[in-house]
Amino acid sequence: MTSTPTVRSVDSRRLEVLQSVEAVVVKVGTRVLTGPDARLDCGRIEKLSHQLCRIADSGRQTIMVSSGAVGAGVGKLGLTSRPAGLAQLQAVAAIGQTDLIQAYETSLSKKGRHAAQVLLTAADLRRRSGYLHVRNALSQIHAFGAIAIINENDSVAVGELMTTFGDNDRLAASVAGLLSKALLVILSDVEGLYDGPPNLPTSKRISVVPELDDSIFALAQDHKSNSSKGGMASKLRAAEAAVSFGHPTIIAPGRDDTVLDRIMAGEDVGTLFLPPTKAIKGRRRWIGSAAHVEGKLTLDDGAVRAVEQKDSSLLAIGIKKVSGDFGRGAVVSLCDISGREIARGLTNYPAEEVVKILGLPSEKIAGVLGNRTYEVVVHRDNLVLTT
Repeated sequence: MTSTPTVRSVDSRRLEVLQSVEAVVVKVGTRVLTGPDARLDCGRIEKLSHQLCRIADSGRQTIMVSSGAVGAGVGKLGLTSRPAGLAQLQAVAAIGQTDLIQAYETSLSKKGRHAAQVLLTAADLRRRSGYLHVRNALSQIHAFGAIAIINENDSVAVGELMTTFGDNDRLAASVAGLLSKALLVILSDVEGLYDGPPNLPTSKRISVVPELDDSIFALAQDHKSNSSKGGMASKLRAAEAAVSFGHPTIIAPGRDDTVLDRIMAGEDVGTLFLPPTKAIKGRRRWIGSAAHVEGKLTLDDGAVRAVEQKDSSLLAIGIKKVSGDFGRGAVVSLCDISGREIARGLTNYPAEEVVKILGLPSEKIAGVLGNRTYEVVVHRDNLVLTT
């Protein structure tokens, strides 16, 4: 059922956020795009597509991260539920993907634009070169006046090989991480984040979240669904990643027929998550969000405090244990004694050399290795906190 938009006044804080936005990434889920019969709601896709075109007409790079391929395939094949088997899921996604992209192309073309299908797996963003190639491709799609329609490549993504994003919420956050001055909009089947269970009349929508902390995550109320993988907790994790990149994020009602128009007009719709003053930039953004972790360094308590609290580089003297066989320049996980990850970073030394110098002060590295190319194992400029 289509919700009737509530008239809201323009929010000055949201208008201020929108002034700096140069790119908009919209994520829409299966529950919004499909009806009770699990088939694609082409009317919903058309409404969203026309609003995407209006955003693009403002000069902003516009990207849609769309679920719905599996749901479309389920409906197209007349299945009663989402398959459980991997091979079945891959096949259903491949069958449904054609209907999904055609629905976007038909709708966008009515406003003079084309749909550019982009299928990704997590592995596409793990290598720095792949990360940059995807970003460049999206920029060129925008230059051609088309709108990128991105989905996880469900027909080849295999969880056992760790190539799955897990859900399109996290994929959308990763895509936003490719861009500068982006707004992430996550369209859901609820009005936003509530201060209690959404189905209770006493619960109220939270308009603005200045900081994502444990109290906010405790409010997540996931729904059960046979066709979708995401939930409010997933959306909050995606928002957490996006705001860490400096990108404001809005979780908003996807079944509101004018939701994107209202957001871009600065109306108080959904829940706005504000980014911190200090955000992750450039290469550090890739390290923290998309890069493949090739090894692990276990730190003593002093090194953990230095990295977490003092924004320090990691010295060899603070390393207790080395796990994995990695080369120089690899992304490694930095963990405390209990195994809790506190950060990720690019290592200046390969695993075999770190084993030889762990626990040593920097001035003794040359005596062990024959040279001291670097004074630190992981420099703070190439290190991102993950706690």
